Amino acid sequence: MTKSMNAEDVPLARYDFLAGAMLLIDKPQGWTSFDVVNKIRYKLKHRLGVKKLKVGHAGTLDPMATGLLLACTGKATKKLAAYQGLDKEYTGSMILGAATPSYDAETEVEETFPTAHITPELLEEARRRFLGEIGQVPPMFSAIKVDGQPLYKKARKGEMVEVEPRQVHIYEFELTHVALPEVRFRVRCSKGTYIRSLAHDFGKALGSGAYLAALRRTRIGQFRIEDAWDLDALVDYLEQLPEKS
Repeated sequence: MTKSMNAEDVPLARYDFLAGAMLLIDKPQGWTSFDVVNKIRYKLKHRLGVKKLKVGHAGTLDPMATGLLLACTGKATKKLAAYQGLDKEYTGSMILGAATPSYDAETEVEETFPTAHITPELLEEARRRFLGEIGQVPPMFSAIKVDGQPLYKKARKGEMVEVEPRQVHIYEFELTHVALPEVRFRVRCSKGTYIRSLAHDFGKALGSGAYLAALRRTRIGQFRIEDAWDLDALVDYLEQLPEKS
């Protein structure tokens, strides 16, 4: 049976990781989701004395983003597809009046726009336009593959590719603090939603521009960031597992 492992759980025995365990992790900024998975896999293989161990995650977070990463080990990886389909919740901030090629702060501002016309009423009108089912074009700087190559590799070469909009669902979109040019928000959305694209499109809806400045995933389905391991603490715990004799 798959067991959930978070910061409050009783430590799991060796067999649990092989039979299947779920780990809730607070991904730090600067790490890719694959970095986290590879770190866990390396530590477990070393401590458990096994040559192969499946470890995967249920939904990529960009390196700039922090927050909840749901990882599974062993036979529990069979459930990753189901976990990936769960709705997600994020908090973050965007900067209005500017746009970047990646739609976030990872690349330099390439264009600026006026913001003097942006009123509370306009913000509210634009916010409502993004509730429910919407068509969303993924950022060029994303891992989506076109002709067998990730879009971000094409973008770095200066190649522009036309990508068809994808249908996603925005269940909740709340502007939690406005101090132009910064706008903080909370959003609950379906699988496949790009928050970078949401910020970019929100700026266009205001007759301006916007890019994502910060992002934190706070929930995946019923799993919450409050129950997640700090990555350093998890690594310390894994290093204390008894080695195979």
